[in-house]
Amino acid sequence: MNMNDPQAMAAHWMSQMADPSAWQAMLNVPQVDPNPLANILKDAGVGINAAAMESLRNDYMQKAAVLWQDFILGKIPELKDRRFSAPEWRANPLSAFNAASYLLNAEFLLAMADAVEAPPREHQKIVFTVQQMVDAMSPANFLATNPEAQQQLIETKGESLTKGLANMLADMQKGRISLSDESAFEVGRNVATTPGQVVFQNQLFQLIQYTPTTAKVHEVPLLMVPPCINKFYILDLQPENSLVRYAVEQGNTVFLVSWRNPDKSLSSTTWDDYVELGAIKAIDVVKDITGIDKVNAFGFCVGGTVLSSALAVLAARGAEPAASLTLLTTLLDFEETGVLEVFIDETQVALREQALAKGGLMPGRDLATTFSALRPNDLVWNYVQSNYLKGKEPPPFDLLYWNSDSTNLPGPMFCWYLRNMYLENNLKQPGKLTIAGTEVDLGSIKAPTFIYGSREDHIVPWPSSYASMGLLNPGNAKVNRYVLGASGHIAGVINPASKGKRSYWVNDVKAKGRGKAKLPTAQEWFEGATEHKGSWWPEWAAFLAEHGGKDVPARAKLGNKRYTPLEAAPGAYVKVRAD
Repeated sequence: MNMNDPQAMAAHWMSQMADPSAWQAMLNVPQVDPNPLANILKDAGVGINAAAMESLRNDYMQKAAVLWQDFILGKIPELKDRRFSAPEWRANPLSAFNAASYLLNAEFLLAMADAVEAPPREHQKIVFTVQQMVDAMSPANFLATNPEAQQQLIETKGESLTKGLANMLADMQKGRISLSDESAFEVGRNVATTPGQVVFQNQLFQLIQYTPTTAKVHEVPLLMVPPCINKFYILDLQPENSLVRYAVEQGNTVFLVSWRNPDKSLSSTTWDDYVELGAIKAIDVVKDITGIDKVNAFGFCVGGTVLSSALAVLAARGAEPAASLTLLTTLLDFEETGVLEVFIDETQVALREQALAKGGLMPGRDLATTFSALRPNDLVWNYVQSNYLKGKEPPPFDLLYWNSDSTNLPGPMFCWYLRNMYLENNLKQPGKLTIAGTEVDLGSIKAPTFIYGSREDHIVPWPSSYASMGLLNPGNAKVNRYVLGASGHIAGVINPASKGKRSYWVNDVKAKGRGKAKLPTAQEWFEGATEHKGSWWPEWAAFLAEHGGKDVPARAKLGNKRYTPLEAAPGAYVKVRAD
């Protein structure tokens, strides 16, 4: 091959793509599974249209030729990817070329995966797997090809490598990558600090009642049901970004469910238990303590699915305890669940059922690993580079501290949830599911509903959260309100009103259309929506005030004679770690 002929060089590169290890060599990374993309396509029984492949091939050859020519001429390539933004990558022409070659090959591989002709679910799995592979092979992830880490090694006279190895060994003992300085935070000391008391507990949860901060409060109390898949204090991190504290300051009597981190004693707990002994019991206790027969019910993520199931059960029993319902980034219709679909199919669910359906625990560590895989560059490789290659300590960050504080799930509950929600999408079908001994119909929930979705949410795609508009109050859609916030699953929700950051969208005119048949599609809703700067929290506060009844004097004492305070918030359950 003529090394001075860029066209010949590009043609050689393309011809080598058939070699099981050649493209990996071009990416300058260690050998892994031979020709993984070809294996994926073969196993899936799919391929790429010949015309599309030829187009990709020609595009690749042209870009490869230009890149090689620039390298010969000593021209430093542009590196727009933030992984290669440090000056060390451009200071060394070989490092810059190496990074540019990686980006070109990554672009080509992802384009190939995207061009695969396959059913939507299989196509998504292929794209996801190739993306994982490509992200793992970045030259930034290896000491031999990361000039930043090499410079750090020289400047510290090897200390960074020693420290990096120590960090890696410490993380291996913990079984997870350190995302934050965990010594900087303690639950109850500087996260989860909103004052209150635990006023009830059973084997599944503690109920916290928070101390009012206003002289008068809305008569109807607010009950918050967070996800059981994470610790509740995502809603109560530090005072300046605590949704719990904000709700209290808005004149609400706030109660919150703090789920227990399951151990072996809860290994046989079911979805029915989370509904009956969890959400329904919490509603009953709140009503008893306040003497009010209605609550403003709030559910976040899986907590919203549990809460909606509970309200549907109660409706079938002839009870309507919700004065209003708030659902944040919640799935009720599981038709489109985004990237999580790659982990859920009949084979994978059946394997989980075989292992856990009759008892056992789904380890929180495994759940955390799954969610980290959805954003590998942000939650895995970024810390591999910083903690291990450069020997740095992760800075303190409350949200990432929470992210690492994982929870287990009871096997039977988890398996039932996977099959009936994610795999078969049964909850949205009236009468399809029997929960807590009762056939449920989400349409029987008559409470006015505030539904929130995050525009960049990769766990609950916002059109799927919007789909709840057609399931709740289907004959009277005007009582539902949808608000779309900027950012992702967590950052979109935790957007304090005091910071004035980001934005949100509302479309009250179209959202008031009557009946399920006239409900605009998610895209139609967005096209007619108005963007507002700042946090959506005040919109929610106004909704709660609208359904909060009259204002009454705040109670000086928490709990009542039947449910006396047991311990100070945040209680003991939230402090139990899965690891």
